[in-house]
Amino acid sequence: MARIPVFLRGAVVSGALALLAAGNVAQAATYGAGIENSQWYLSESVFECTLVHQVPGYGRAVFRHRAGESLSFFLESETPLMRPGRGMLVVEAPSWRPGTAPRTLGRVNVEDGRRTVSLDSRQAMILVQGLLEGMDPTLTRQSWYDGSPVRVKVSNINFSGQFSGYRSCTSGLLPVNYDQIKRSRVPFSAGSTSLSGADRRLLDNIVAYVQADSTVERIFVDGHTDSSGSRIDNRALSEERARVVADYLIDEGIDSDLITVRAHADQFPASNRPADNRRTTIRLQREGERPDLQQANGYDAASPNS
Repeated sequence: MARIPVFLRGAVVSGALALLAAGNVAQAATYGAGIENSQWYLSESVFECTLVHQVPGYGRAVFRHRAGESLSFFLESETPLMRPGRGMLVVEAPSWRPGTAPRTLGRVNVEDGRRTVSLDSRQAMILVQGLLEGMDPTLTRQSWYDGSPVRVKVSNINFSGQFSGYRSCTSGLLPVNYDQIKRSRVPFSAGSTSLSGADRRLLDNIVAYVQADSTVERIFVDGHTDSSGSRIDNRALSEERARVVADYLIDEGIDSDLITVRAHADQFPASNRPADNRRTTIRLQREGERPDLQQANGYDAASPNS
């Protein structure tokens, strides 16, 4: 065997170490469930439908559909394994289906914190389609620690059966969620106390939500006017606007004991535009929320009830 000249030995050793380091960087750490431990869990209610998949060693993958919203998807990890930045998302065949070409979905944001990746409805549905086709959505991003690739695979095994249950769940979701209707506004024309069709649909959604959520313990209905007219007339008008909303809620099945009606005339304008001030606002309060922050006029210190 030929001997390496002494003056070249250092270069050869350095080159070998460089190749070894390059090989380590290229070696991806892959996290994903196998055939033996791939499970999807369906959680269903009238408020939300979720499909949860545990990714061993990484965290979990979640498809979430809240009432009143569209499907979304996110990855969660208790430990920050991926460096924040742009990761590559593909849909690829599992190892037991060689020869099937992967589909590149593009780059997605990898965030710092527990929820590392969040996808909108369109992207989430692309992942669903891939899973139903027997493919595995896979995200690749550099690691926090040494820059080597980290791959997170979402397994398709046992997905399709639970997805059928998810679809049934979504058909029974409420039309709105709490965040969408906890503060609502019914506008009025000048001098009017009439409810429009859109107003009734909004109030119907509030009724449906309150009847389903037993934690709602109080509904504040506050009537307002613009500054035209006398204070006495405006007081009466704001009370009538609040009362017409409260009566509608009661007629549709809300317990009157839940409702507090208040009239403010033009005392608390929402803006300089008169049209913005001709309104009745509805605020829901759940058990455990902090009513001590609410002012007597129906506003809270952080967010005016406008």
